[in-house]
Amino acid sequence: MLYYLLTPYIENFNFLNLFNYLTFRAGGALFTAFFISLFLGPRFIKKLKSVQKKGQPIRLDGPKSHLVNKAGTPTMGGMLILISLFVSILFWADLSSNIVWLIFSITILFGLIGALDDYSKLKNNSPEGFKASYRLIVEFLICFLFVFLFNKIVNPDLVNIVFIPFTKGFFIDLGNFYYIFAAIVIVGSANAVNLTDGLDGLAIGPIMITTLSFAFIAYFTGNLIYSEYLKIPYVSDTGELVIICASLIGAGLGFLWFNAPPAMVFMGDTGSLSIGGTIGAIAVATKHEIILSLIGGIFVLEALSVFAQIISFKLTGKRIFRMAPIHHHFEQKGWSEATIVIRFWIISIILALLGLASLKLR
Repeated sequence: MLYYLLTPYIENFNFLNLFNYLTFRAGGALFTAFFISLFLGPRFIKKLKSVQKKGQPIRLDGPKSHLVNKAGTPTMGGMLILISLFVSILFWADLSSNIVWLIFSITILFGLIGALDDYSKLKNNSPEGFKASYRLIVEFLICFLFVFLFNKIVNPDLVNIVFIPFTKGFFIDLGNFYYIFAAIVIVGSANAVNLTDGLDGLAIGPIMITTLSFAFIAYFTGNLIYSEYLKIPYVSDTGELVIICASLIGAGLGFLWFNAPPAMVFMGDTGSLSIGGTIGAIAVATKHEIILSLIGGIFVLEALSVFAQIISFKLTGKRIFRMAPIHHHFEQKGWSEATIVIRFWIISIILALLGLASLKLR
């Protein structure tokens, strides 16, 4: 809104030229989202506690410490992130950008799915929400529509194309199978982040690290000079996604203030599905779908641990891990919650650096 309202006056007021700089607006977006989240947080958490009473239902088959330490903690804190994100984008993004609204539509729609899932858990006082198959069907349908609309606005040369990391412009044309591929990336990202959100501060750290990495990727892919130099696809207008990334990081920092151990609030499916879906959609929009699996490796690890546990138990009757997702496995081995969170953050930073290095190693 600020960008949209003030840019016509740049010729009259030279200092307003700052709004033409993406880095300036990204900084403004980050701090705006952070302070909104920080300001609204106490009131928001108080309201959630008064409405939810018992807080998020805790898994009875989970670590026993959770039944004591986490009982009564309100969920749906992801709404705080979404509010901060929306206001910040409204202030700092170029609202004439189709790609901004397209990405944010994924954020909102996946957030609604998550909110309904959280509501179902609270209503039934159960850690189980909607049937997973129904939820996945809706998520995939949303993603198919997203890819269809994205293909309408992207350069025709990039439609249904998947670029391979660590190569000099090598790509594969998936044709209509790209719809399935892209949907798997977005839905997989959303649900992998959801599975990671099991300890205080565990998910939000890798979320911010991954988002920061994709802020750089969005900036490079949206800049013709940098994209040619790095030999990565140039996707017009993706530079504006830096504003979404910066807003998400700011909102995440504000949320972490209240989610740090011992957490005052959980983000719930409202937050994890919306944020994970957003990250997946940004990966698709910037044509860096495959590299997401490296940068967001923590999320991949968490999801694979669940799949491996289920498959192993069904085929052999034995479990690979003491408990899945894998962060619970380490809890059962005696690692403290803080140790798991910090070590997972460290791994996430290393994976992000490796992912960003791939931009040059071609």
